[in-house]
Amino acid sequence: MSEPIAFLRIPAESMFLPLMSLREVVMFPKAIVPLFVGRDSSIKAIETALEKYDKLIFLISQKDPGQERPDTDGLFDVGVVSKILQMLRLPDGTVKVLFENPFVGANFSRGIVGNPGLGFRKDAGYEFLKNPRYNWRKFLLSLVTVVVRFMDVLTSEQREKVLIIDDSLYDRSRSKVVELLAWVHDHNAGRSLKGFKLLTLGWSDGVSFLPLDFILCSSTKAGKRLQGVTKEVDKRCCGYKRRMEAMTKSTRHLETMVKRVQERGIRADYLLMDSWFAFPALLAALGKLLPVICMGKNLPKVFYRHEGQWLTLGRVFDKLKKRPGRARILASTVVETKKEQKVKIVFVRHRHKRQWLAILSTRIDLADEEIVRIYGKRWDIEVFFKTLKHHLNLERETQLRDFDGIIGHITIVMSRYVFLAFEQRCHDDPRTLGTLFYACSEEQKDLSLAEALRRLLSLALAKAREAGIIAEDAVLALIDAVMSFAIEMLQTGKRLQLDNIELTAS
Repeated sequence: MSEPIAFLRIPAESMFLPLMSLREVVMFPKAIVPLFVGRDSSIKAIETALEKYDKLIFLISQKDPGQERPDTDGLFDVGVVSKILQMLRLPDGTVKVLFENPFVGANFSRGIVGNPGLGFRKDAGYEFLKNPRYNWRKFLLSLVTVVVRFMDVLTSEQREKVLIIDDSLYDRSRSKVVELLAWVHDHNAGRSLKGFKLLTLGWSDGVSFLPLDFILCSSTKAGKRLQGVTKEVDKRCCGYKRRMEAMTKSTRHLETMVKRVQERGIRADYLLMDSWFAFPALLAALGKLLPVICMGKNLPKVFYRHEGQWLTLGRVFDKLKKRPGRARILASTVVETKKEQKVKIVFVRHRHKRQWLAILSTRIDLADEEIVRIYGKRWDIEVFFKTLKHHLNLERETQLRDFDGIIGHITIVMSRYVFLAFEQRCHDDPRTLGTLFYACSEEQKDLSLAEALRRLLSLALAKAREAGIIAEDAVLALIDAVMSFAIEMLQTGKRLQLDNIELTAS
């Protein structure tokens, strides 16, 4: 007879889900995790979830991994609603299951604005978000600064910390009456869509990514804006400044955003950007703050000085001698921009097309391989955007029409991402138990030859003294003689012969 299956009731959703306890495994939202399952009760819970609950199951860790059938007291208080993606039965009776952990019930309206347990009504929550006087940028930057300092302690000095700038489409295609709603170009779709451009500046140490600042951009052209400013706002408040930023070209804000982050004391070695920001004037301005590495774009009106000629990026590539074979890096050279700035260009082979890609670096002393490797860290922000949209429901969980309300909503969603990144880092890095052991421990030092001899001799003589084999005066005299000889060995490089064993001081 198989073990009974446990069920969990979720009040927010008014539904039951099969419950499965985990040994020595902690599940987190957004993760896709394969697990081997062998307990009868766990297999039955999986089968029930597949048959009756649309593949949904509740996973929770047990406190004692050795406990075969834990009760309520043996389980932690927090778990994760997961979805079963695949299940494979193995010959030994166990099953291999692939779990995906979505954010079930993580709706902003129900969780924050419409939660009666918080003590205020839904209208009060929305009015809070729509207040133009709240400095959401300062809140996000202050929050992330604390987390960055925590993670900075855990990151080796040899590992590069980078700032990453990129934008992404904030889709509001189904909306009609949204303040400053505009037609914006989507690079991936290759066409214009209704919405905004979410310009984001983030920090990464190669392990964790954190959003630092963002600007929600409308179109700079009045003809492409479907809605204008719908309410009067005091020109001295944050809401007015946010609206002016939205109607200004996004590239004008990059230098200010980087300076704002640096003033907070957030350290970074490089600034990474996509090709949409790779203009000589912008490279010159940002290059004064940080070394810039970005993707180049072959534009007909952007020229580089190479061997005395002003050439486009494509013409520069044609002039260079290519590396033979199927080399990843095709060629590299140092050129000069119209702003009299030297830039190193590394041409790499495109993985999927018979074309090349160009990576620009304002640090011309970096090796080609280093430039390519560091630029690869820019992918962290793409993962960030995907997580915000597909797992944190950035675009779907609220239908706010007020521009300030949208800014507040985006800030809260990014803050949730920061908390998840923090929890993930604490779970994955063994040094993060309140940084107790990492911060308080000292690195073990190598013993010198003299110190090792002193300790060994002291131990041997202490035993001889306890046994009454040797007198106290003789002990002290022997220690002095041996230490003097050891020091002489270290200084002169003498060799010591003991019973056919040769020792050399080094």
